[in-house]
Amino acid sequence: MVANGRRVVVTGVGMVTPVGLDVESTWESLREGRGGVGPVTHFDASTFASRIAAEVKGFDLEDDLGEEAARWSRHSRSTRFALAAAKQAIVQSGLLERRGLDHSSFGVYLGAGEGQANFPRFVELIGRSSSVGRVDTGRFTAQGTALLEPLLETEQEPGTPAGHLAAAFGARGPNVSCLTACSASAQAIGEAAELIRSGEAEAMLAGGVHSMIHPFGLTGFVLLTAMSTRNEDPGHASRPFDRDRDGFVLGEGAGMLILESLDHARARGASILGEIAGQASTADAFRLTDSHDEGRGAVASMRGALADAGLDPEDVDYVNAHGTSTKVNDSVETLALKRALGDRARRVPISSTKSMTGHLIAAGGAVEAIVCLLAIRDGVVPPTVNLDHPDDDCDLNYVPHAAREAAVEVAMSNSFGFGGQNTTLVMRRFRD
Repeated sequence: MVANGRRVVVTGVGMVTPVGLDVESTWESLREGRGGVGPVTHFDASTFASRIAAEVKGFDLEDDLGEEAARWSRHSRSTRFALAAAKQAIVQSGLLERRGLDHSSFGVYLGAGEGQANFPRFVELIGRSSSVGRVDTGRFTAQGTALLEPLLETEQEPGTPAGHLAAAFGARGPNVSCLTACSASAQAIGEAAELIRSGEAEAMLAGGVHSMIHPFGLTGFVLLTAMSTRNEDPGHASRPFDRDRDGFVLGEGAGMLILESLDHARARGASILGEIAGQASTADAFRLTDSHDEGRGAVASMRGALADAGLDPEDVDYVNAHGTSTKVNDSVETLALKRALGDRARRVPISSTKSMTGHLIAAGGAVEAIVCLLAIRDGVVPPTVNLDHPDDDCDLNYVPHAAREAAVEVAMSNSFGFGGQNTTLVMRRFRD
């Protein structure tokens, strides 16, 4: 990504996912095809049509923050995931070790969803205020101020994690949060890169965090009939591009990247993990829950990101697909890849790591961007697991079952969200 001579590079990454609590453990699971889907344990989901999810297991913020973790114990899972992934990225980058760092030029841009810290008390409040299927609004109001906690109410706001990260790490530059559904954290990375590109910041902590594994979150997607109901076989429920797919699996987690201008990274002797070469965001301007049947927004997003990077389809060595495991998305994305990449679409390896992590919603794009950087680093393309019987409409090289060694110089990541939002990021191996 070049504008006015400013290239944007990545100097640190961090992740908390259903298949690993940091970058290397997540990457090992993905390379080996190990998934993280199982029965919902965050709450009693026994009455739901879909009773499975990709939950983060064994997470302890103390592993990343040490004694400092205690002060965050009552905050939402989203906030704690964000802090852990951000700390990992910052430590790897060494950014805060630089003497004389201009904190006013260091910002935060997150794609983040709602928190859920006050949810159990909200359910209790509804119960106390209800009788025979009706809610007494007067009782609800009277008891609400006593039962609900101000701290936990602030944790419901999507913008809260960005504020916490700014305070925790002294980021006094631009502070932005967006929630464009499933494309949110990819868009956050792209727009954070633009802030660096334009000179408004020298470094940005960018990425996403989300956990919708709660009754409200699950209910909404069940009502949309978007979720898999393969409850008796959760390990095979997320099956992008397979003819037997029946919906996506809800996941949770966080992915964070430290982005810097190349000059800033060089000046402090930082190790560079890769370059954000291009980005584009578009809208289908069609329906809230359906992709445009010709993939017009997705096509424009991919073409725009390549043009922004000054690259051609033949330059793309790997694509991390949006690949949700829903009937419409996977078929339309396949069509869009063919239209955007032409002949290259049939030859380039493409995979959906959502087959293992589930769908992390607002956090998905950031985690998948990091996967692209790791594919470039190690020359390994992760697989699409559970792809036993490819759909006739999904006839591209989706790397079924097992990871594959491949020389990857340029990787593309697609994130397409409800509402018709589309974001494509292009990452490239860093070369002077």
